[in-house]
Amino acid sequence: MFEQMAKKPAGWLTGQGEESSVVLSTRIRLARNVADTNFPTSADDATREKVLEYFDAAFKKSEFLGRGEFCKTADVSKTDSSFLVERHLISPTMLDNLSGAGVYIGPQEQVSIMVNEEDHLRIQAITMGLEMDRTMELAAQYDNEVGRLIEYDYDSDFGFLTSCPTNVGTGLRASVLIHLPGLVLTRDIDKVIQKVTKMGLAVRGFYGEGTDVLGNLFQISNQSTLGKSETDILGDIERVTRVIISDEAGARNRLKEEALDQICDKIWRAYGILKYARVLTSEEVMNLLSAVRLGMAINVIENISIDTINEILLLSQPAHLIKYYGKELDSNQRDTLRAEMVREKLL
Repeated sequence: MFEQMAKKPAGWLTGQGEESSVVLSTRIRLARNVADTNFPTSADDATREKVLEYFDAAFKKSEFLGRGEFCKTADVSKTDSSFLVERHLISPTMLDNLSGAGVYIGPQEQVSIMVNEEDHLRIQAITMGLEMDRTMELAAQYDNEVGRLIEYDYDSDFGFLTSCPTNVGTGLRASVLIHLPGLVLTRDIDKVIQKVTKMGLAVRGFYGEGTDVLGNLFQISNQSTLGKSETDILGDIERVTRVIISDEAGARNRLKEEALDQICDKIWRAYGILKYARVLTSEEVMNLLSAVRLGMAINVIENISIDTINEILLLSQPAHLIKYYGKELDSNQRDTLRAEMVREKLL
């Protein structure tokens, strides 16, 4: 399954969808737990295995779920587990305890369900561009089907009960992955982050909570769910995202008006390094791709497709690179072969 996945870009990284020049993807995640069962954070091995069995039985019983694939992470190699993180199908947190855990992957990788991460079930839908309603609808379809077969831990006063109090209620976390090079270059990004934080939202890195910002890619998400409806949460995220999109557009216009030569030089230098370098780290590639992506958005670069940029973005990640070349690689070998792969893609 993973070899087939590695041959094509993730479904959410196609460069399409509304506001796709700024927003790479929209993600909806629903936290759910099995009734009368200890949460994963306090569960013993037997309880974790029992939850795995519950989901496996639901998977085998449901024709709807049967369109995807389910595997236990104990049967997945370390490289393949990292590969799933790089494709945003499981969280980095899940790598800390793969025992008694599993992952379901739906068609086109638009849905994944983590079993026994921080909660028994983390149902995630991820789509391209800014598509809040469509992504929520997709997540709800899987939530309803799993909920039909597994009784959730639900309280009439508090809503869905979860390991972390900030998820109690709807259990909903909504986020967008957004590219903000203009605001970084104009040094306005700190103001935007402060504004977003004051509105009760969180700003995180490329892989979510606890990860670094790479390639000027930020995740914007809600911080809590208790006392808020799904409609309120989705509305808040979309409203703030559109304000940020407007701020980014303003920053890009300022750069073109006030520093066009410098910006063009930065863009073409980045393209030149990608095209001719012999050694590249994954962090370098992501930052250089950010400049090229900006160049495409402001019509400075026109001889490369967004599909190629997104393919390089994924293949440059360590586990993807290992699968691309079909062999284990140390860090020096990865840096050399990464540069080779980028040169091939940019021919």
